[in-house]
Amino acid sequence: MYETVKFIHSYWAYLVLIMLVLATFNALIKFFGKKEFHAQDFRIALFTLIVTHIQLLIGIVLFFSANYISLIGEMGMKGIMQNDTLRSNIIEHPLTMIIAVVFITIGYSKHKKKLTSVPKFKMLAIFYTLALILVLAKIPWSVWF
Repeated sequence: MYETVKFIHSYWAYLVLIMLVLATFNALIKFFGKKEFHAQDFRIALFTLIVTHIQLLIGIVLFFSANYISLIGEMGMKGIMQNDTLRSNIIEHPLTMIIAVVFITIGYSKHKKKLTSVPKFKMLAIFYTLALILVLAKIPWSVWF
């Protein structure tokens, strides 16, 4: 099961990255260009929210199917924190990605409450950009290429 979930998590991440980049640049370009908010913009933001939440759920399943909890029990947190790979896989990557999903969720929720286009794009641009920065910072690039 672990290998299957890892495979899905790895390849779904490409879709997440593509959608997050698309949604972020869409919001930034239309915010600075003072464009009108259309149904397509709503769909892009919503689909980005959906794929990131699915990725989060897949990541949670992967985390618990990887036996990291028993590894923490065996090595202790000191041992985990001293090992760069384990620290990244068990602490840094999951925590950073959870924060990124929280930013996406906040941005999406706040944009729905705005009544005009510029504030809608502003909320999406701010929070989706923060999420994109976090995602790009903690993608395990050595595994991707």
